[in-house]
Amino acid sequence: MPINSNINKFHEMQSSWYTWRNNANTITMVGLSFLVACFTGLMAQVTIATPWSPVLISFQTFAVLLAGAFLGEKWGAFSMVLYALLGIIGMPWFTGMEHGFAWILSASGGYIVGFVFAAAFTGYMFDHHPSSRKPVQTVIVMLIANFICIYIPGLIGLYNFMLGTGSALSISQLILMGVLPFIVGDIIKIAIASGISTSILPKED
Repeated sequence: MPINSNINKFHEMQSSWYTWRNNANTITMVGLSFLVACFTGLMAQVTIATPWSPVLISFQTFAVLLAGAFLGEKWGAFSMVLYALLGIIGMPWFTGMEHGFAWILSASGGYIVGFVFAAAFTGYMFDHHPSSRKPVQTVIVMLIANFICIYIPGLIGLYNFMLGTGSALSISQLILMGVLPFIVGDIIKIAIASGISTSILPKED
C-alpha cells in the first residue's frame, strides 16, 4: 500500500504540474521560455571540437529536446526562437560565446534553425498524443526530433556554408562532417532527456 500510495502521489504531481503549465498566463510562459533559452545558451558552452568538422559537439541539443516537454508545442518553439533572436542581436550564448547574424550563416547555423522545429515537434507530440509520453515512445519522439528536425536544417546550413568556402560536399562528406561526430553524444543526450521527460509528463490527460 505505501508503494502504491507514493506512486499515486507522484502521478498527481505530474498531472498538477502539467495542468498548471497549460493554464499559465502569457507573462509566465514568456518568462519560462526565456529561462529555457538561457539554459540552452548555457548548454551551448559545453563543447568538444573534432578535427574533421567545423561544427562543435555541444550539449545544447539536450536543452532543445527538453524544451517541448517542459513548455509544450507553442512555447517550446518560442523559447528556441527567442534563443536564436537574442543571440543574433548580441546575447553571447551561441557555441563558444558567439553571437550575431553571421553565426546563423556559419557551419552551425542550420542546426539552430532546426532547434525550433525540434521543440515544436516534441511539444506537439507530447501535448496531443498522450501515448507518446510513455518511455519507449518518448525515446522515439526524441530520436525523430534530433535526427530529422535538427539534422535536416543543420546539414543544409553546413552544405551552404562549405559551398561558400568553395567546397561542394558530397553526401558522404556531409554526413561525415555533420552527422557521424555527434551520434554517440546525441544518443546519450536523448536517453537523459527522455528519462527526464518521462518523469515529469503525465501518461494520460
